[in-house]
This record gives sequence, C-alpha cells and structure tokens, in this order.
Amino acid sequence: MPALRLKTKLVLAMTAMVVAIVATLSTLHIAEVVQQLIEHTNNDGAFIGHELIGVTRDAVESNGSSANTDLNDPRKVESAVERILQRDPGMNSLLKSVLSDSPTLYDAAITNTEGRALVHTTASSQGTVLKRREDFSSIVKGGTWAQLKVIFGPNHVYDVRLPLASNGTPFGEVRVGVSTVLLKNQLQPQLNKALWVSGVAIFFCLLLAGVLSHLALRPLAAISRRLDLVSEGQLELLETPLSRSDEVGAVTSKIDRLGRQMRDVKEVFSAMKENLDQMMANLQDGVMLFTSDSRAVLVSASAERFIGKQRSEMMGCYPEQIFSQDSRLGQAVLQAFAVRQPVAGQDVETESGQHLEIALDFIEERGERIGALLTLRDAESVHRIEDEIELSRRLSAIGRLTSGVAHEVKNPINAIVLHLEVLRQKLREVDPDTRRHIDVIGSEIKRLDRVVQTLVDFTRPVELRLVEIDLRKLVNDVVHLATPEVAQRKVRIQREADTRPLPVHIDADLVKQAVLNIVINGAQAMPEGGSLYITASREGEHALITVRDEGPGIPPEVRDKIFNLYFTTKEAGTGIGLAVAYRILQLHHGSVEFDSVEGQGATFYLRLPVSEGVTSVEQFRMSSGDPVKTA
Repeated sequence: MPALRLKTKLVLAMTAMVVAIVATLSTLHIAEVVQQLIEHTNNDGAFIGHELIGVTRDAVESNGSSANTDLNDPRKVESAVERILQRDPGMNSLLKSVLSDSPTLYDAAITNTEGRALVHTTASSQGTVLKRREDFSSIVKGGTWAQLKVIFGPNHVYDVRLPLASNGTPFGEVRVGVSTVLLKNQLQPQLNKALWVSGVAIFFCLLLAGVLSHLALRPLAAISRRLDLVSEGQLELLETPLSRSDEVGAVTSKIDRLGRQMRDVKEVFSAMKENLDQMMANLQDGVMLFTSDSRAVLVSASAERFIGKQRSEMMGCYPEQIFSQDSRLGQAVLQAFAVRQPVAGQDVETESGQHLEIALDFIEERGERIGALLTLRDAESVHRIEDEIELSRRLSAIGRLTSGVAHEVKNPINAIVLHLEVLRQKLREVDPDTRRHIDVIGSEIKRLDRVVQTLVDFTRPVELRLVEIDLRKLVNDVVHLATPEVAQRKVRIQREADTRPLPVHIDADLVKQAVLNIVINGAQAMPEGGSLYITASREGEHALITVRDEGPGIPPEVRDKIFNLYFTTKEAGTGIGLAVAYRILQLHHGSVEFDSVEGQGATFYLRLPVSEGVTSVEQFRMSSGDPVKTA
C-alpha cells in the first residue's frame, strides 16, 4: 500500500477531528432529545391515567348511589364498576381521544386486580386478562445509554401504571401503553436533522482542511524543490534566495548554505576520487580497504586478478563472502581477520602454484579500530623486478667499464693497423711464410677492431627513429628474414597472430633486430631440428610477442646470466644477441622475460606498450617525424 502524502494526512486528520466533535455533539443532542421525549411521554401517560382515574371516580360516585350494590361484596362492586364505566359516555369519549391526542401512546385500559380489562381502547380486548408489561418508570429512571438501547432496539411496549382504589381499598389499576415504535417515529425527524447538519459540517470541514493544508504546505513544497536541487547536484540554481523573513525563509537560507557547502565538498571529493581511481588503476598490487565492521569499501583493479572476482561483487561484502575457506589464500586472510592480528609479508602459494605475498594492517584511531587494509602482491613479479634491476645495474656497470676499455684500446689498434700497413709496404719482397703471418696479424687486428666497435656501439646513445607500425607486420618481416637460415637447421616456424591490430610506436629496425636475435637463438638451440612457435597478441596495455622453441631449455644455474653481455653457452657464440635485445626493449619502455622447463624448451616474452589513439592499420604507416634520441 503506497504511503499517504502529508497533505492527505492533514486533511484526513482535520476531518477525523471534526467528525469526532460532530459525532460527540450529535450524540449528546440526540441523548438529550431522547430523554426529553421519554419524560414527556411518561408525563402524557401519567396525565391520561389521572384523567381516567378522575372520570372513573366521577362515574362511580354519580351512578353508585342509584345502584343497589352490596358494597361488602368485591365481586358485585367490580361488576357494578365495570357496567358503569362501559356505559359512561365521558369514559368512552376519553378512551377514544387517547390515541388521537398523544402520538407516542399505544393504548389505555382500566383493569381489575387480576389484570382483566374492565375498559380498553380496543373493544376486543375488554374482558380479557392483559399480559403484564414492563413498567415505563424503569426506562425513565435508566441512564442515557439504556434509553437509546430501548428506543433503537427491538420493538417493545411499556406501561405507565397508576393504582385505582375505592375507600382506600385498591380494586384495579390504570394502564397506559407506550410503544418504542411510536417513540422512534417521533424521534426520526430530529435524527434526520442531526445527520444533515453533521454531513454539512463534515463537507465544509473537508473544504476548509484542503484549503488550510494547501496554504500550510506550500512553503514545504518550495523547501522540497530546493532539497531536490541539492540532491540532483543542480546547486547553481540555489543562488536565487526566497524573499521571506519567517521560519520558512530561515530554513531555506540554511538549505542554501548547506547546498553551497555540499558543492564545495563534492568538488573536492570528485577530485580526490579521480586521483584515487587513477592511483588504484595503476597499482600492480591488489589493495582492499575494509570498514570497522569488516565490509570492503575500496577494491583496486589488480585485486580482481588475485581473487578471481569482479570488483562489483566484492564491494560491501565481508571477508567470508569474498574469500573461500577452500583456498590457501582464503584460509590465510580469514585466519588473520579472525584473530585480529596484523600480517606482514606472509608468503602464500596458491593452488595454481603462484606465490603471493599478503599484508594485513588494522587501522586504529585513539585506540579504536576503524578499518583494515589488505595488500596482495605477486611475489614472483617482485623477484623478477629485483632481477631486472640487478641486471640493469650490471649492464650499466659493464657499459661504463667497456666504454672506457674500448676508448683505451681503440687508439692502439688504429696505430697497430697503420704501422702494419707501413710494414707491408716496406716488405714487398718477402717470402710467402712471412706474408702469411702478416696477413694473419692483420685479420686478427680487424676482428679485434670489430669487437671493440661492438662495445662502443653497445654503450653509445642510440638514435631511435620511431614510427607507428602494426606489430603483426613486424613479426611477419622477421619470419621472412629468418626462414632461410632456420630452414638449414631443419627448423619450421609456426606463426600465429591476433585478429586485432597491435599498434606500437617503435624503431622498427631495432625491434626487428631484437626479435630476430631471439628467433635465431631459438633455432640454434635445436640442433636436431623441430618447430619454433611465434605469436603476436595483446595483453592489457601491452603488445606481446612470444617465441617458444623445442630445445633442451636453459639450465637453472645460468638463467640469471643469459642477458649479461658476452655470456654465452654456445661454442661459437658472442654473448651479445640477448644483451642487445634486452637493451632495445628497455629503450622502448618494454620488457623481455623468459620461462624454461629443462628438456622442454624455452619461451621468451617481449612486451611493448600499445600506442594510444591509433585505431586502424592505415594509421600505422604514418611516421612520427624527427627521430628521438634516447640514451
């Protein structure tokens, strides 16, 4: 059932109050009218009874002296009185006028002591024994409620009785009948009038209540409109104040001040929320904030990856509803919440083999706990980042060292090459063995010069020529370049690419060189031949190139060294290819990682940031203009 409006409630309340007042007054009025009618009817019955007594006395006195009646015989006296009354013209005329003169009297009779009717207003009832009726005096003496019940109850006839005596000896009584039907008929006009007056009063009350409630609630409607503006955020419309100086004006002015404060708070809150959303979106760790009653009120996007649920499903839920007791992560978190003890860097291995690091801090203010902060972190990614930082540090140290060494070695090599050429000019006529030794020295010096030049190129700032390109096209180019060489090793390249474009902003030649180095390394790792799998796909905000071989894999003892410059496990290797690939990916704000299972091959993952704002392959052909120089 819908709730009633305040205006409707006021109208109903005022109407109910008036109805109660009118009903009370009408009841009192009707009760007074009933009491007056009963008293008047009782007086009429008594008056008629006294008249009948007077007529009876006169008739008996005037006719009794002429009758030869033994006054000592009650039977004869009663018989004589009956004859006198029935023949007396005054008695007959009085009985006929009883019913016509009084609208509430039902009948009248004079009975003997046994109740037999000596005379009666109804001729057929004369000489019969009348049934004794209840005395009407009990109704007169009764209360108002009893009188109303008698009149509006079942139809009934009462008697107004007066004793009839002769010489002090009662010989009968006068009975005047009063009918409740006649009383009700007499009362009906008064009731109709009271009901009509009550109906008119209630109708006018409804009209008056409607007008008064409209006038009383009109200021509330204005206040309600202003509150609606506040709730809808249309705070600029509150600048127009209401020109009132009463209580309504004071309330509206307070609402306006509250609205302006809410606008300021909303602007600050929106700015804070935007900043917080950006921070939470960029966090790699899963962060969850709980209230004092352990409800989740803040969940970062990364938490979905760790827990396996959407943020919308976790907001407002308790830890028992978010985490499962069947998982190791859930058991660790729920146990920490149960004992209410903070957790610092606990390592948990999930059912899938992933290592997570959880931290739970309970937030307190003035000794009272107001919430909890749960942090979920991928321990493996932390270790990888630490390894990458260590590798970058090593490469940086090697770069500084090799830069100095190359600079110091380059000049002597140039001098040796120059003097070797002068020596060759002077020794034109030498034996073949001597010339052969000179040629060997020259070729070795050139090889040494190439090595030194490689060191210089590795440590020298690289000039990136960035262009927009679809990474799928770059993978296709690498496959075409590598196919002839890997085919000689009986290696087949299996290529797979995403159906969606993979727009990247890169130096295509350098990245092509990095991918080609890893592809050639993979082919060289399979001396007996096999398949080399290359895929290009999208992973969040990064484009991903995956290169997987079917070789023996990378031994665990050398996995932390493979990106080191000059480190190689091949007899004819230089140890430069993977280091160069690692540096090229770093220059493009990307990363290169690998997984390896001994005896099942190795998989390299090359990640590059996806270019923003590019939606079609045709846009990839646009060059970015001037090259960007990057250290």
